[in-house]
Amino acid sequence: MSRELGVIADALEVPEIYPFFAVELMFDTETITWNGQTVQSEPLYLWTGLGEIEVDGKTYTGTGNLLHISEVTETADIRAAGATITLTGLNTDIVALALQQPYQGRLCHLKFGILDANMDILLKEDAFALLMENNANIEIAEQDPHALANLFTGYMDQMNIEEAADTCTIQLTLESKLIDLERPRIFRYTSENQKARYENDLAFDFIPDLQDQPLSWGRS
Repeated sequence: MSRELGVIADALEVPEIYPFFAVELMFDTETITWNGQTVQSEPLYLWTGLGEIEVDGKTYTGTGNLLHISEVTETADIRAAGATITLTGLNTDIVALALQQPYQGRLCHLKFGILDANMDILLKEDAFALLMENNANIEIAEQDPHALANLFTGYMDQMNIEEAADTCTIQLTLESKLIDLERPRIFRYTSENQKARYENDLAFDFIPDLQDQPLSWGRS
């Protein structure tokens, strides 16, 4: 059993637990211009709770019910089964930023985690509880113990955007990492192909000269 699964197995012994999902979108670290400002692009870490949590040195931003993850399918055979991430209720200005990101082919990790459900009620400055729309108390987990186990690793594929009057929804489809097994690897016995793999290899440099080269075979 891996260390991550071991910690989660220990967390299951806690009287009350809070399961959650997390997403790691491994965007490139670069500087881009958006809305007249310079913005630092970097990997994006999200989780399905409220506030921020830190696991293994990474800070995950809470999205609550705005983040939806499709069912992650396991297959008995070696087959590439994809997944889908949906973010709802986003400001329409985010669309322009999302379209600037070179996302296709970047790695993505879907993870499952557990928090200790010993929670404190979130209070306002006047000491009254901060309530959700259904009048339930907003609670804050102590976040101990917590761990993440990897559910899915793949590549970002297609980003579909639906715009409403004030908000938009971004749906990101993911390809399984097993998709690499379906891509053909074509290698030819040419000098160019060989040097692409081994820069100083001269093994195929003389093959063109052999095409019309007369060769003596047997007795003259």
